[in-house]
Amino acid sequence: METHNYYATKMPTVLRKISVNTTEVKETPTAAEIQTWIVYYLAELLGIAPNQVKVTVPFDQYGLDSSAAVGMTGDLEDWVGRKIDPTLLYDYPTVKDLAQHLAEELQVQG
Repeated sequence: METHNYYATKMPTVLRKISVNTTEVKETPTAAEIQTWIVYYLAELLGIAPNQVKVTVPFDQYGLDSSAAVGMTGDLEDWVGRKIDPTLLYDYPTVKDLAQHLAEELQVQG
């Protein structure tokens, strides 16, 4: 079975190393996939291990300011291929909440 680095150039550096089975690739990422992307992004940004990023802790407790929010949503936009408003981090202030919301919105826009 062939594997490819799915979205490899659009993921944070850490995620570029993840290979996935092409038969499992979906056009629209799930909440779990988005959550994983955000966790690894934050871990790389903050210089911590991914398991230290708690998905129920608000973004502001990780010290994310507005420029970090814009950077993250811009990279996330590139990955999912759709526009994401940086203010969503204030409306959905945790990794878990944001991932769930984006998955639902992307499914609707599909």
